[in-house]
Amino acid sequence: MKFTKMQGLGNDYLYVFAAALPPHVKALSKRLSDRHFGAGADGMIFILPSDRADFMMRIFNADGSEAEMCGNGIRCVGKYVYDKGYTDKTRLTVETPAGIKTLLLHTAGGKVQTVTVDMGRVAVGAPQTVTTTESTVRLTPVNMGNPHAVVFVDDAEKAPLATLGAALSVHPAFPDGVNVEFVSVTDSTHLRMRVWERGSGVTLACGTGACAAVAAAIATGFCTKNTAVTVMLDGGALTVQVDGNGEVTMEGPAETVFEGEVADDAT
Repeated sequence: MKFTKMQGLGNDYLYVFAAALPPHVKALSKRLSDRHFGAGADGMIFILPSDRADFMMRIFNADGSEAEMCGNGIRCVGKYVYDKGYTDKTRLTVETPAGIKTLLLHTAGGKVQTVTVDMGRVAVGAPQTVTTTESTVRLTPVNMGNPHAVVFVDDAEKAPLATLGAALSVHPAFPDGVNVEFVSVTDSTHLRMRVWERGSGVTLACGTGACAAVAAAIATGFCTKNTAVTVMLDGGALTVQVDGNGEVTMEGPAETVFEGEVADDAT
């Protein structure tokens, strides 16, 4: 099985173009994502045929669980299919478990450099207080097609990702688990964010998380609608904008790291 390792702001996945999901896909993703005994990644993304869009994307985390959506991952899907000649469109649609997303590919020299994604409409819940063994925190639940809990802090650099982030991610308040974003506000157009991703742990970036952070910041009064906000993550910056109807767009880079192949007896 051939794969391509790609990354968006350090959020890295193994990409496979296939007619169907392979058997035992969850175990396969867990094994190949291992950074010591596998190829090493935050998970695997399969690009499949779709009868509703140009392509379909299925995402499996490093622990084998399936994710509904990945903002960094879908940008790399756009780069993959264009750079490899599976499409000549610079505007295309991708079916995900979180709905159909529209991508605008920005190219140079025949290759995709950055991608703007129409992420759909965000749903921001009422702030709530959650108690863990670590502490009691105030958070804002956000649905970007996948679940997020945004925690505003004074300094995201000091965010307790491995303790509080991990505890919130599996808290009973979120039966399906949740991605946890710790966000500090630099000013009305700049946020600093660090993330504990459900199923992957600490990652360098989370695209849907950045969108959730901006939406929560707008709901809290830190940012405003119809204004581009730069979200600085450990892996780099994303630009996010939420319009008056709650529709979210995100722009960021997509890069190919290397090509690889797994022996048939390893799949």
